[in-house]
Amino acid sequence: MTDPNLVYAYAVLRRTPEAAVAVADLRGVAGDPIHLLEPTDPVSPLAFAVGPVPAADYDEAPLKAHLDDLDWLESTVRSHHAVVGALVASGAAVLPLRLATVYPDEDLARKALDTRRAYFLSLLDRLTGHVELGVKIYATPDITPPETDTDSGWETPIGLGRAYLSIRRRRQRRNEEAWRTVAQAAAHLTQTAGTLAVDRVAHTPQRGSLAGAAPGTNVGNDAYLVPADRVDAFRTGVLAAAEGIPGLRVEVTGPWAPYSFALQPEGEPAA
Repeated sequence: MTDPNLVYAYAVLRRTPEAAVAVADLRGVAGDPIHLLEPTDPVSPLAFAVGPVPAADYDEAPLKAHLDDLDWLESTVRSHHAVVGALVASGAAVLPLRLATVYPDEDLARKALDTRRAYFLSLLDRLTGHVELGVKIYATPDITPPETDTDSGWETPIGLGRAYLSIRRRRQRRNEEAWRTVAQAAAHLTQTAGTLAVDRVAHTPQRGSLAGAAPGTNVGNDAYLVPADRVDAFRTGVLAAAEGIPGLRVEVTGPWAPYSFALQPEGEPAA
C-alpha cells in the first residue's frame, strides 16, 4: 500500500544532542510531530528536520493549487517559519529550506542528504553564528517617483493654464530634487549597512499590498547577514545613519533565520 504521506523538510542541521532536543516538541505545517531524519551514511554529521504531510495537499498538483490560496499559503508560511524559528532560537546551527521542500519518502530524503553533503556543510559553515536582518528604506509620502508631465495639453484659459502649468512644474522640480536627495541618502545608507554586515542580498522594493501599511514609497528592501553578537550594533548603526535625513524613513527587522542566504552564489536551490 502506498504511503499517503510525503516528507516535508524544514531545515538541515548538524546531528547533535541539542538538535534532537530542539525538535522534540515541535509540530509542523500539518500539525504532526517533527523529528530528525539521519542520512544513510553513518559518518555524515547532517540531518533533516522533517515531518509528514498529506499527499492530498502537498503532491505536485494540489500544492500548485494551494499556492494560489492566500489563506492556505499564509497559514503554511507561518507554520513553516515557526518550526525554523524555534530551531534557530534553540541555538542549533540551522540551514533553513524553502517553503514546501517535499520528498516522496524518507529514503529519497536520506539520499539527498548523502549526495549533497558537501554543499549543505559549506552553507552551514557559512551561516553558523549569523542571522538575517532586513532593512527597508522608504521615501515619505510627500515625495514620489518623478513622472512625465502629461497635462500640458489641457484646454484652459491662456492665463490660468500657464499659471497652473508653471506651479505644477515648480512642484515637480522640488519633488525631483527631494527624490534625488532621498535616493542618494538611501545609497549611502545601503553602503553603511554593508560595512556592518558579512553579506547582503538586494530584494525588489515592495509595491502595493506587498508594501503593507507603511506610508511612503519603498526604495530599498535588502537582507543582511550579520553575526549574532553584532545585531544591536548593526541596528544602532543603520538607524543612526538615517537619522536627520529629510524625507527618509528606515525600518530594521529581525533577527530572522538566514533564508535569503541559504543559497550558494551560483543559485543552487537548498533542496
